Amino acid sequence: MPKNNDYYEILGVSKDASTQEIKKAFKKLARKYHPDVNKDNPKDAEKKFKEISEAYEVLADPEKRSNYDRFGKEGVHFQGRNFTWQDFTHQDDLRDIFGDLFEGFGFGGSGSIFGDLFGQTTRTRGSRRTHKPSGEDVRIPLEISLKEASEGTSKKIKIRLFETCGKCDGKGGTTTICSRCNGNGEVQVTRSSFFGQMISVSTCPVCRGMGEVIKDACSDCHGEGRVKKEKQISVRIPAGVETGNYIPLRGEGNTGIRGGPKGNIIVEIRVKSDPNFKREGSNLKIKVPISYKTAIEGGKVTIPTLNGKVKLTIPPGTKSGRIFVLKSQGMGKLYGMGKGDLLAEAYIWTPDKVSKKAKDLLKELDKEIGKPPKL
Repeated sequence: MPKNNDYYEILGVSKDASTQEIKKAFKKLARKYHPDVNKDNPKDAEKKFKEISEAYEVLADPEKRSNYDRFGKEGVHFQGRNFTWQDFTHQDDLRDIFGDLFEGFGFGGSGSIFGDLFGQTTRTRGSRRTHKPSGEDVRIPLEISLKEASEGTSKKIKIRLFETCGKCDGKGGTTTICSRCNGNGEVQVTRSSFFGQMISVSTCPVCRGMGEVIKDACSDCHGEGRVKKEKQISVRIPAGVETGNYIPLRGEGNTGIRGGPKGNIIVEIRVKSDPNFKREGSNLKIKVPISYKTAIEGGKVTIPTLNGKVKLTIPPGTKSGRIFVLKSQGMGKLYGMGKGDLLAEAYIWTPDKVSKKAKDLLKELDKEIGKPPKL
């Protein structure tokens, strides 16, 4: 069993594997663990097949893969709390992979895992499979300072969300069986295709998969079983986040209609620009003005860091553009991997205006020092 169910280990690929390498690995494992191949142990094979399909669903999608690489499974969102075949979006890939297996392994036949995967059904007609849709995800932009992004922080945010209606206890009112799907929550359409007869199963459009419709709606929630309420949430922000990162709070979003599971809250990070520092990954850059005298003779200048001011020693003969590296004075890194550096770039400060006396002194200095070399 791969450590911590790591998706890369499940598929047996490296973290820098290409999309083609991921698809090739999935193809090999999918053929190996297809339940119709493993007839001696179909339940274990089906479990393994679902596990590698979950890994493929995430790693084959650039956005999902990026979120997984940054935040692990906390960054992966499925319709419910766990992966189901309804979350799988690569049916065309499976058709390519199993094109030559469809006939030999009975595509869509009784007991085939493809029954659920491609919208067919192995359930007996009339059996109920109602579904209460999950609540919506809520996205919240959160602006933090560069220092907070470096060190990590906790924030409390007030937000209005759909919560369970207290008057009807989330039921929405008095209900009755849906006449469109007869309470099944699904409707079926039979059609012929290249692969044979297929039964397409979809959520009932009238009751939205619930199997029942409102007869007498609750006056407070108007039949939804939920009302808007203000609540306060706490968000822990890890050190090293950047603008564009997001923090998922799973199961803390809107309550679903009539008792459906809650959605998620997605906290989108926006790091405010800082007047002193420019961020480059985990490093920070700062421009340090020095006088002409300091550049020639050397000296000490005071510069800011995220942790307070420090003295920087400027050696004699320092040229504009020279960079001094202050170790571990940069940004904190994700997962507690230390800190970056502060790169202090010195430049010779030039005043906009000078007095006549200063100009005369500069002429004398120019004569004393001499002219710069010719190119």
